[in-house]
Amino acid sequence: MKGVQPSYRKVFLTFARNSLVRDMTFRTNFFLQCVSSIGWTAMNVGFYLILFQHTESIGQDSGWDAPKFFLFIATTWFINSIVQAFFMPNAEEFSELIRTGGLDFALLKPIDTQFLVSFRRVDWSALSNFAAGLLIAGVSLFELATREVDPMVPSLVSIVLYIFFLGCGVAMMYSLMICLSATSIWLGRNQTLYNFWFYITNFSRYPMEMYNRGWGTPLYGFFTFVIPVLLVVNVPARLLAQPISPRTQEEWMMAGWALVATMLSLLASRWVFRQALLSYRSASS
Repeated sequence: MKGVQPSYRKVFLTFARNSLVRDMTFRTNFFLQCVSSIGWTAMNVGFYLILFQHTESIGQDSGWDAPKFFLFIATTWFINSIVQAFFMPNAEEFSELIRTGGLDFALLKPIDTQFLVSFRRVDWSALSNFAAGLLIAGVSLFELATREVDPMVPSLVSIVLYIFFLGCGVAMMYSLMICLSATSIWLGRNQTLYNFWFYITNFSRYPMEMYNRGWGTPLYGFFTFVIPVLLVVNVPARLLAQPISPRTQEEWMMAGWALVATMLSLLASRWVFRQALLSYRSASS
């Protein structure tokens, strides 16, 4: 059985289809979850609309005026909705797999264990925020392109880089989540660590210029170079919300570091997951 290598694409599509069938079995619950997510998004939009009635930009001299900042927020929703749809349900259930012995069966499957525990379930309702992000991004780009002063239309290069670094942001978030999930093997239940994940990722929801001054400078350094969550949204949003040229050397270096941080994060999460499995003791032992 170990010699038989399944098609990972087909396995993932099977997981996704089964999850959709399960969600559609309880359609009212699915609908309410979508409404709840969109309602939360609408409240956030309302809050920032009120905020921009009292200020022209988020952060002093940061350049993040209302259309650009809403594009930034849309980028946050893109990344978070993908993470919450494809990874969060599986991370939350990982400790249950350990407690109930389900991980024993996962280890026996002729497929990579990390892939199996990462993609076995999809929460389709979480993608409702992705749709909301598309709407907000479209409105923001239209406002930027049609404003009388300094209109801005993203170039094809900007769009391609934006999509690429969106993927990098998702990969960094996944890496952080799988590391926290793997600690279930050592700690048993780690719900507190999932709360820690939400606290950490809150820093990624705002432009990094807000942190790079005063007592926020240590936070800027830590969440840029140690746990690089500030790169997750800031790099792709900056590429689309601001013209691709001219760019300062510092901005290009930050984009390069985001690429390096993505690879390092994936490697680190893979190492942590494997080390955790080495410490796993079967539920039957």
